[in-house]
Amino acid sequence: MKIVVAPDSFKGCLTAAEVAKAIKQGIQKINREFSVVLVPMADGGEGTVDAFMASVGGTLISTTVTGPLGQPVPSSFGILSDQETAVVEMAAASGLTLVPPDRRNPLQATSFGTGELIKEALDRNIRKLIIGIGGSATNDGGTGMAAALGVKFLDPAGDELPQGGGYLDQLHQIDVQGLDARIKEIDIKVACDVTNPLCGPDGASAIYGLQKGATPEMIPLLDRNLAHYAEILARTTGKNVKDLPGAGAAGGMGAALMAFLNAKLQPGVDIIAETACLDHLIHNADLVITGEGRTDSQTVNGKVPTGVARLAKRHGVPVVCLSGGLAGDVSALYDHGITSIFSITEGPISLAEAIRDAEPLLEKAAERIVRVFLAGRGIRP
Repeated sequence: MKIVVAPDSFKGCLTAAEVAKAIKQGIQKINREFSVVLVPMADGGEGTVDAFMASVGGTLISTTVTGPLGQPVPSSFGILSDQETAVVEMAAASGLTLVPPDRRNPLQATSFGTGELIKEALDRNIRKLIIGIGGSATNDGGTGMAAALGVKFLDPAGDELPQGGGYLDQLHQIDVQGLDARIKEIDIKVACDVTNPLCGPDGASAIYGLQKGATPEMIPLLDRNLAHYAEILARTTGKNVKDLPGAGAAGGMGAALMAFLNAKLQPGVDIIAETACLDHLIHNADLVITGEGRTDSQTVNGKVPTGVARLAKRHGVPVVCLSGGLAGDVSALYDHGITSIFSITEGPISLAEAIRDAEPLLEKAAERIVRVFLAGRGIRP
């Protein structure tokens, strides 16, 4: 019996590797001879570096970068075991969790630290770069990131703009002469789980601004600033990325990565699946177990369970989604290859209790699921 375990992290609770390990322990309570293959996953947000490291191995590089509000923050990125691929996580340098709730302000928040991570990865002679851009605190159109790599954003007087999305209305010229030349020599993939354009009612500011600390009054200002930035960006680079899917990801970071770094945006789950050879691991499996902290109607939009199920469906392998909690109608997942959906909880339970007991709850739920699966095949545990 071969079972592939490929979950996302349970945000704020367990890493994807810890979730996978707990599920494996539950399975092996039934039979320790079962082959259980662990492939921790992520979608580009917090935990992306951990997922890559756990799946394919590598070295974690610790460093200090400029945080979202300009303060130094400890950070890190990964060099994978091939020694030529770096994985950078925007959340680790410019993430929302790095800013106290009462100080969140997308008018001032900068993505400069993400650019510093990229630059340090380049200093290590990498040939491939994977950038996860979920969980950002910024709405600066990726200008901070680009500035850290040598791009200058100038006002009408020729002075460099202050950091933050609130100053982009003053942008007059973009000088790309100083952009790090090594960018042209590497392949860059961006792990991105959203398809929003840069501006408009579905754009970065309107959809994600409030969660980053914007007031309702700030939203139109931020949107106009990004639209102004997009015009000058297109004129400077010759790339009109404003309306491309994913341009609005991470407060416009998607637009900057496509325009300045010629990066390719892909669903994060697909990039990790490809790197970890998940398709090959699934093709002869009997069962796949995936999951996430919370499964709801948004799971169909590029989240880990849907991406894993798409691969399993190709090979006719059943997929169970085991998550920390279920919310609303999740039946649409059945049309995307998910066979069945379970919560780890055994009865009424508080969120605090579910977080505290997540590992044993995962073990018990995994054991129950596999017992039912074996019964369906006429196998007595």
